[in-house]
Amino acid sequence: MKMPTSFTVVPVEDGAKSSRDDADDNNVLREEDEDGPGDGNPKESSPFINNTENDKGTLYDGKNMALFEEEMDSNPMVSSLLSKLANYTNLTQGVREHEEADDDEGAKKKAVKSPQMGTFIGVYLPCLQNILGVILFLRMTWIVGTAGILESFIIVAMCCSCTMLTAISMSAIATNGVVPAGGSYYMISRSLGPEFGGAVGLCFYLGTTFAGAMYILGTIEILLTYIVPNAAIFKVEEKELEAEAMLNNMRVYGTACLTLMSLVVFVGVKYVNKLALVFLACVVLSILAIYAGVIKTIFEPPDFPICLLGNRSLQKHDFDKCLKTEIIDNITVTTKLWSLFCDGPSLNASCNEYFRENEVTEVQGIPGLMSGVISENMWSTYGAAGMLVEKINFPSKPATNTSQDMYMPYVSNDIATFFTLLVGIYFPSVTGIMAGSNRSGDLRDAQKSIPIGTILAIATTTFIYLSCVVLFGACIEGTVLRDKFGDSVKGNLVIGTLSWPSPWVIVIGSFFSCCGAGLQSLTGAPRLLQAIARDGIVPFLEVFGHGKANGEPTWALLLTGLICETGILIASLDAVAPILSMFFLMCYLFVNLACALQTLLRTPNWRPRFKFYHWALSFLGMSLCLALMFISSWYYALVAMLIAGCIYKYIEYRGAEKEWGDGIRGISLNAARYALMRLEEAPPHTKNWRPQLLVLLNLDSEMCVKHPRLLSFTTQLKAGKGLTIVGSVLEGTYLTKETESKKAETNIKSSMSAEKTKGFCHVVVSSNLRDGFSHLIQSAGLGGMKHNCVLMAWPGMWKQANDAQCWRNFIETVRETTAAHQALLVAKNVDSFPTNQDRLGEGTIDVWWIVHDGGMLMLLPFLLRQHKVWRKCKMRIFTVAQMDDNSIQMKKDLQMFLYHLRLDAEVEVVEMHDSDISAFTYEKTLVMEQRSQMLKQMQLSRTEREREAQLIHDRNTASHAAMNSDLTPDRVHMTWTKEKFFTERNRNREPNTNMAVRDLFNMRPEWESLNQSNVRRMHTAVKLNEVVVNKSQGAHLVLLNMPGPPKNRGGDENYMEFLEVLLEGLNRVLLVRGGGREVITIYS
Repeated sequence: MKMPTSFTVVPVEDGAKSSRDDADDNNVLREEDEDGPGDGNPKESSPFINNTENDKGTLYDGKNMALFEEEMDSNPMVSSLLSKLANYTNLTQGVREHEEADDDEGAKKKAVKSPQMGTFIGVYLPCLQNILGVILFLRMTWIVGTAGILESFIIVAMCCSCTMLTAISMSAIATNGVVPAGGSYYMISRSLGPEFGGAVGLCFYLGTTFAGAMYILGTIEILLTYIVPNAAIFKVEEKELEAEAMLNNMRVYGTACLTLMSLVVFVGVKYVNKLALVFLACVVLSILAIYAGVIKTIFEPPDFPICLLGNRSLQKHDFDKCLKTEIIDNITVTTKLWSLFCDGPSLNASCNEYFRENEVTEVQGIPGLMSGVISENMWSTYGAAGMLVEKINFPSKPATNTSQDMYMPYVSNDIATFFTLLVGIYFPSVTGIMAGSNRSGDLRDAQKSIPIGTILAIATTTFIYLSCVVLFGACIEGTVLRDKFGDSVKGNLVIGTLSWPSPWVIVIGSFFSCCGAGLQSLTGAPRLLQAIARDGIVPFLEVFGHGKANGEPTWALLLTGLICETGILIASLDAVAPILSMFFLMCYLFVNLACALQTLLRTPNWRPRFKFYHWALSFLGMSLCLALMFISSWYYALVAMLIAGCIYKYIEYRGAEKEWGDGIRGISLNAARYALMRLEEAPPHTKNWRPQLLVLLNLDSEMCVKHPRLLSFTTQLKAGKGLTIVGSVLEGTYLTKETESKKAETNIKSSMSAEKTKGFCHVVVSSNLRDGFSHLIQSAGLGGMKHNCVLMAWPGMWKQANDAQCWRNFIETVRETTAAHQALLVAKNVDSFPTNQDRLGEGTIDVWWIVHDGGMLMLLPFLLRQHKVWRKCKMRIFTVAQMDDNSIQMKKDLQMFLYHLRLDAEVEVVEMHDSDISAFTYEKTLVMEQRSQMLKQMQLSRTEREREAQLIHDRNTASHAAMNSDLTPDRVHMTWTKEKFFTERNRNREPNTNMAVRDLFNMRPEWESLNQSNVRRMHTAVKLNEVVVNKSQGAHLVLLNMPGPPKNRGGDENYMEFLEVLLEGLNRVLLVRGGGREVITIYS
C-alpha cells in the first residue's frame, strides 16, 4: 500500500519584516514571447535555481536563516520557489496569444487568464472533430463495398489500434511535465533530440498541410458532385473524358477555395475558432443522422431503386425508368434507356449485344438492416481500373464483344483497387489524435485531461467506424457500396441515401465539416512551422519564424499555401490521402519510439502521471506504424523516410547545437557505457592497434595554443579515427584558476575545430606543471578508451629558459610514458609542419630504424600517407649496420619484412664503422659538462644565479682565448669545428690508438677528466647526426628512434644535449619511442 507523501509547514517567526515577504507580483510571471531569435529552450525552469533576475535588489535580512544567507542569491528559499510555481502558467497553444497583441510594445501586459477548459470541451470534442471527417463521408461506403466487411473491419481495426497505442504513448509523454507551444513537435523533439525533432516536426507539418489539401479537395468534390453539379467549368460529352474533366474542375475550384481560406486565416483566425463549434455540430448531426437512418431501415427502408442490366449496375443520370420498352396507349415504345444502348429509338434499331441479350432489373439500393444483404457484402471485390460494378450471384448472359462497354452508361471503377491502397486512403480518417495535446495550455488540468480525453475520443471514433463498417454492409446493396460517386442512385451521396430524415443532412453536414477541417489545417500548420523555425534548429527556416506585429505567421502561411496547392494540383482525393498517411504515420512512429526509449532508459526525469503505458505497447505501436507505412505504399514510405533522413542529416550538419536532455543522448550514453565495458575486458589485438593520442599542449599567457600545428599533425595522423585527447596544464589551484581553465578549454576547442581535430579536450589545474602532465598521462581517458600514445612538441627554447624546470618536465614526461608503457612522439620544429590545407609534392618520409620499437616507426608513415597532405610522399626506411653485420643480407631481410607487412618503401642500409672519438666530440662533451656543472651550482636567487653564470662564462672565455687566440670571439665555445675535426682525425690515424688519444689529451688536458660514458654517447649522437643529415636533409619528415633518458637523474641535462646534437641540421623531425608492445603484424 502506498503511503501518501505528507508535508508539514512549520511557521517561523521573524521580528524583522523581510522584503521578500511581499514578492513583486509583476515579476512573478515573465512573458516568454521575448525570447531571442533561435532560442529554442523555453524558460520552463524560470522559478528554479540560479534565476535571480526577478529578485535583484531583494536582500535577505532575517535572522532565522542566517546560516544560508550567502546562498540566497543562487538558491531561493522554498517559500519563494513555491510562490513562483503557483503563479507559473503556460500561454495558450492555439492562436489566442496572437489575437491579443500588446498595445504599447509590451509595456502593458494583459493578465493571462487562468485556463478553464475541462476534459470534454478541451480535449474530447476537438479530437472527435479532427478524427471524424472527409473519408467517413466520401469513401467509407466505397471501402466497405470494395474490401468487404471482413477486410474493412481489419483495415479499421489496424488503423485504430495504431492510433490507440500512439495515444497511450503520447499520454505518457504529455503528462511528463508541461508541454509548451508546438504540441506533438515539442514532445518529440524534447524526447528524441533536435535532429529527430526537426525531422519529425517537419513531417508532421507536411502531413497537416497535405491534410488541408485533402479537406479542400473533399469540399470541392461534395460541391461539384452532389450540391451543384452544373457549376463545373470543364464539361465533356464523352464518358471516357469525364474523369479528366473532373480533375481539372477540382484544380480550378480547389485553388480558388485555398486562396479564400488562406485569406480568412490571414485576416483573422478568431473567426475560424468561433466557427469551430458550428463545424463540430455538423459532424455530430451527420453521425446521428446515419444511425437514425440505419434504425429506420428496420421498419421502412428508404426508396432508392437501382437499375441493373443483367448483373451490371447502370448510371441513373440520363433515364428515369428502368425499362427497355413501355406500353403507352397499347403501343410499345422505347425508353430513354433504349436510346443509350441502341442506334435509335425504333424497335428494330441496332443495339448493343449485352443490352440485347440481358434483361433490365430494378432492385432496392438500400434493402435495410433485416434484408440479409450482409452475407453478400462479406467478401472483397477488388478490380482493375475500368472494371464494371456487377451484382454478385445475379443472372446475366456474357457478351462476346466488350470493346464498347467503356462508352456505355455502366458504373465502373475509376481506379484500380487492392487492399493496401484502401489502407492508405482510409488512414487519414483516424488522424487528429494530437488535437488535445496541442491545446494543453487551455486546459484546467492538462495532465489529467489529455490522456482521458484523447483515449475516450479514439475509443468513440473506433466504435463509430467499426459499427459503420458492419451497418453499411448490412443495410446497403453491394453494387451501391462500390459506386464511389453514387451514379446508380441518381448522383446522391451514398452515405446520404442511408441517412434520415434527408440525404441533404449528410451532404451539407459533410460540406461544412470539410470546410472547417481545411481551415483548421491552414491555421495549425503555419504555427507548427513557426514553432520549428523559432527553435532555430533548421537555419534556412528562420525566416518563417517571423510574421505580423501580433505574431501571426505570415511567411509560414504563404509556404503552407504553396505546399497545399501542390496537393490540390494532384486533384484526386485518393492520390493525396496516402501521402499524408505517410507523414502522419512517421510522426506517430516517433511518438511511440520516444515513449519506448524513455521507458527503457529509465531516465530520472521520466515520471509520467499517466501510468497505463509500457515499452512493449510503444514498440508494438511503432511496429504497426512502420507496417502500415509500407502496406499503404512502399514507395511513398521510402520517400517519406528519405525526406526525414535528409532533414535529420541537415540539422546534424548545419543545425544549432541544442541540449534538450533527449532520449537519443541517453541511448548514446548507454551504448558508450556498454562498449567501454566490453573494451576493458581485454587489450586490443595487434591488428586493431592504432595510436590513441594524448596531445600535450602548451598555452601562452592569453590561454591560447602555442603550437596549433601540433593539432594539424594530429588530424593528419588520425584522420578522425580512434581516440584523441587534447590536454593542457595550468599551474595553480582550481579555485583560483577556474575562469582561466574554462577559457583555456574554450580556446583549445576552438583551435581543434579550426584544425579539424576530432577528439576531447581536458584542461587540468595542478600545483605544478610536472604533476599536472603526470595526472593527464595517468588518468586521461576512461576504461578501454584510454590513450596509448603521447604526442608533444620539443621544448625548442630549453637552453634559453631561465628555469631548468622546462626541460626537467620534458624528461620526466618521457620517463612517465615509458613507465606507463605508452608510446611517445616528440615533434621538433613543429611550427614548420604542414597545415591541413598544404599538399606536399613529390618527396620522402624518411624512417631511421635504429632499434626495434614494436613497429611504430613503420606504422606512422603509413597512417600519415592516408591523409591528402602526405599522400604523394614516398616512404624510405634506413637502418644502420655495424662492423659485424652483413649489410646485403640485412637489406634483403628488411625488404622481405616490409613485403609481408604490405608496406611500400625503399630500403637502404647505412654502414657505420667503428672510428676514433674525435676532438670535436670531446669538445662538445666538455662544453656540455661545464654547462651542466654551472646549472647544478645555481641554487641561489635569480640575481645571484645570473652573476654566477656570468663569472663561469667569463672564465671559460678567457681560458679558451688563451689556448686559441686565432679563433674569433663568437666561436669561443666551439673550439673544434666539424671541418677541423675531420682533418685532425685523418692526421691522427696511427696504429697505436692509445697514443692518438694521449695526443688529444695533451692538446686539452681538461678532456682527460671527462665522463667517458658521456663521451661515448656524444660520439653516437654526432656520428648518427652526420649520417642522417647526409641522407635525409631534404626529406619532408624524418622519423627517428628516440633514445631513452638516463636512469641516473644526474645526467638529465646531458640527455637534452645529446638529443639536440642528434637532431641538429634537420627541419621536421618526429622522435618516436615505442610503448613496449608490437603494433604491427605480418598476419592477416
